[in-house]
Amino acid sequence: MKGLADNHSYIVELLEGGATLENVIDGHICEQALVEKSAFVVGDLGALMRKHVCWQSAVPRLQPYYPVKCNRSPAVIEVLASLGLGFVCANKTEVSLVLEQGVPPESIILSGVCKQLTLIKYAAKNNVQHLVCENEAELSKISRLHPSAKLLLQLTTEAHAAETSMAFGFSLKSCRHLLEAAKDLGVQVVGDLQQAYTHALSDARCVFDMGADLGFNMNILDIGGGFTGLEFQLQQVESAVRPLLDAYFPPMSGVQVLAQPGRFYVASAFSLAVSVIGKKVETRHWDRLTQGVSHEDTEFLYYMNEGVYGPFSHKLLGKSIAVPSVHKHALCAEEGVFPSSLWGPTLDQLDQVVERCLLPELNVGDWLCFSNMGVCGLEEFSCLSNTPELPVYYTVSTCDWYEMQEAGVTLDSAMKNFSLVEYSA
Repeated sequence: MKGLADNHSYIVELLEGGATLENVIDGHICEQALVEKSAFVVGDLGALMRKHVCWQSAVPRLQPYYPVKCNRSPAVIEVLASLGLGFVCANKTEVSLVLEQGVPPESIILSGVCKQLTLIKYAAKNNVQHLVCENEAELSKISRLHPSAKLLLQLTTEAHAAETSMAFGFSLKSCRHLLEAAKDLGVQVVGDLQQAYTHALSDARCVFDMGADLGFNMNILDIGGGFTGLEFQLQQVESAVRPLLDAYFPPMSGVQVLAQPGRFYVASAFSLAVSVIGKKVETRHWDRLTQGVSHEDTEFLYYMNEGVYGPFSHKLLGKSIAVPSVHKHALCAEEGVFPSSLWGPTLDQLDQVVERCLLPELNVGDWLCFSNMGVCGLEEFSCLSNTPELPVYYTVSTCDWYEMQEAGVTLDSAMKNFSLVEYSA
């Protein structure tokens, strides 16, 4: 996770004796109260295992390839690699990170539009063979710099193009021309990357048939991403996609079907704790038209030690931030809640994290906990953060750890950079 202090040697707190994630957060908040009250992140590595079990159960035909851009924490990469996931990388940094975790090059797909020449050369040097190709200019570059590459054509459907202001990829009509160009250049085409899987599998079948006519052995179908963290959504995907896969790409066809679950795996695995460093009260007046009387409303503005120029940077992309919970606060029936807004520390008008929510009255020094913070924001804004590197504390429950070991994940082999320490409530 960009902006997090994440070394290549991780101490993981093994939760025993009924200890919970909330106990870990409590303990670290107490530690921070004695120093400078820095924000911090708690990562539940067991959540990655639980999501993997859910994925295998709900969509068994789809082999997961994790998009590294979602969360670049080396700890996440190492755990997911040990569970057998492949990886989708968009730049040299991501490829290097994944290779450092011992992931074989054949388990890496290099994506990204308009790849730089140095990136293609780096992929060739490190034997990363699978590259996504979205236009003829890209095909020409790859043929010159990485002639042994195995291409996945990025096919965009009419439905996806209509929903996207700038759609990259080939239309079905242009795929024949591209396949012929690839054949002339001597570049292998081994598969197809879809943008809107529920509408495009019949188009993919057409592309595979075109490839076969030209002598290509196309055996990889990537249906892309868009998976939330909800098991119900996976069940919907299975219901929609499974009949189409059975019709167009049955198991006996030998086609390997991939998907790119990023948010699904990591969103719920990380929680962010921030402290309230400032408070402002505003009173708003307006007339109630129905009663003809003046009404007064109090709104609290709370300033936190992190904002949109740090771990909440995805708010600048228009993403909403869920209302946090108040640390160690059980709301009583008689206790009032007030209109509130949450702000970062910069006093910038853009640095508003949550525009409006209902919270009990807080004081400076109180802590707020944001869940589902595992998906990274914009990397380029991390350098403007109030605390550029947030500490990350990793945990795993005893139950989850035993399940990971049963799945073949061990400290001696798959997760060499981890060391477990016992944590009791």
